[in-house]
Amino acid sequence: MVNKQTIEDFYQKATATLPEGITREIGHFNIFETEKLFDKKNGTRFMPYSRRAYYKISLIKGHNRAEYADKVIEIKESALLFATPKIPYHWLPQDDNQSGMFCIFTEDFLSKNKVGITLDDLPIFQPGVLPIFQLSKEETNELEYIFRKMYKEMGTDYIYKYDLLRNLVLEVIHYGQKLQPLSALNATKNAADRISSLFIELLERQFPIESTQQRLGLRTAKDYADRLAVHVNHLNKVLKEITGRTTTDIISKRIIQEAKILLKQTDWNISEISYTLGFDDLAHFSNFFKKQTSMAPMAFRE
Repeated sequence: MVNKQTIEDFYQKATATLPEGITREIGHFNIFETEKLFDKKNGTRFMPYSRRAYYKISLIKGHNRAEYADKVIEIKESALLFATPKIPYHWLPQDDNQSGMFCIFTEDFLSKNKVGITLDDLPIFQPGVLPIFQLSKEETNELEYIFRKMYKEMGTDYIYKYDLLRNLVLEVIHYGQKLQPLSALNATKNAADRISSLFIELLERQFPIESTQQRLGLRTAKDYADRLAVHVNHLNKVLKEITGRTTTDIISKRIIQEAKILLKQTDWNISEISYTLGFDDLAHFSNFFKKQTSMAPMAFRE
């Protein structure tokens, strides 16, 4: 099972110190220099590019390749990348000459009660957008100046530093939204494999269900197609060719798998389980479960 990478996971794998007060109401923010952060003992760097439960903005220097479902993007020199936990992608460094800076933050850091917006209101974080922007030398210098200001501010004791950091993050976001996105390569080779892989990753990100307040955000084939920025018919065709199963069937089987776990391993009532799995009413869930397993949920639990 693919689990989300939490902020705590990030710090552990990046061998960095977890700051005190990470769960305070301000939300979490931090900024790093790429070259200084990761353990290089084995000549490689660990970069937590997937399955994040946090947002990330990266100023990238180096030759890299990003794969979004059926789109492939080549970065030759400098680029600005925006990553959201809701849109999966694969990141493939193409050489060892990697440098730059990046900041990570939780949704609470830029929550509506702080700056009047939510992250999902911003065009840069919308499904279907290719959030990678090629930078000129001048643009790279301008953005590096902002990132350096963030980096310096993080080391101060200024009482309002997080308000200043929010403004700097928003400045980078608006800078990116004014840029033209990099063109995706016309790369059909392995596109089906990428779509299938990213679909499965996106599906698994919905699980495990760990509280009765959690609820599946994606339930239908169209939900997944929209998030992957492909047509639902194309997603169905790809998954049918690769797995022999329809998108709806794969989603249904995964929901049933989770339903069985919750029925056997929790004391939640059936209505609570139904809600967390995205069903609007108990009868719908019961009919769905019985159709898939030939048993009622309560009978399975007993």
